[in-house]
Amino acid sequence: MNILDKIVADKFKEIQLKQALIPSAQLEKSPIFQRETTSLASALKNSKSGIIAEHKRRSPSKSMINQSLNVQDVASGYEDAGVCGMSVLTDSKYFGGSLEDLLLARASVKMPLLRKEFIISEYQILEAKAHGTDVILLIAAILTRDEIKTFSELAKSLGLDVLLEVHNLEELEKSIMPSLDMLGVNNRNLKTFEVSTNISKELSAKIPQDFVKVSESGISSIAAIKDLKQYGYQGFLIGENFMKTDDPGKYAKEFIQQLS
Repeated sequence: MNILDKIVADKFKEIQLKQALIPSAQLEKSPIFQRETTSLASALKNSKSGIIAEHKRRSPSKSMINQSLNVQDVASGYEDAGVCGMSVLTDSKYFGGSLEDLLLARASVKMPLLRKEFIISEYQILEAKAHGTDVILLIAAILTRDEIKTFSELAKSLGLDVLLEVHNLEELEKSIMPSLDMLGVNNRNLKTFEVSTNISKELSAKIPQDFVKVSESGISSIAAIKDLKQYGYQGFLIGENFMKTDDPGKYAKEFIQQLS
């Protein structure tokens, strides 16, 4: 069993427990469920930097990254730095995140927020909307084509953007459909945790032009971004690079200034 299988198995149990306490109908009554969302795809298309900055306390590959910061301070710092959007990890067991992190970030900033989660149920999409999300992440490695279609169409009906993440050509080919806004290539091999931007380069020509291309993981230098831009990438998800510092917003600002 690889780490992804373990996470998904835990996620199924977690969702069953939550649904027993808070039914979907109750999520739809959330005060911010009707909130007008902001498109991350549009922000990326109109940006020179294309940076999506992440809030991540820890990960299975790196254990501790940063446990000492308030999510609201990180969010405000990122927005001030001029990032296009913020990715918020909401998995607690493996990443130390929570849905409350999403709410606190939403209360602090106007920019698009991405719920970074292992989505395997429609319930999690309603949950995302009820906690102020603008964008959901779907991971092709853990979903069938039918699930990708069902989940992405539900998200679109709620006004959410959809970022679909792939790791290889097979996942990309099964996933392409009109209900997606962005196609993300994860440079981290989820089985070995090795990182290389070569996979983003290899898959770039296979991604149709109607989708915003996003490169995720292992991007830590200006040179890497300039290189990937030549392959048509408009979005760059950066987590650990900023989060391992004592002031992620400040470092994001300096990074963006250097980039432009």
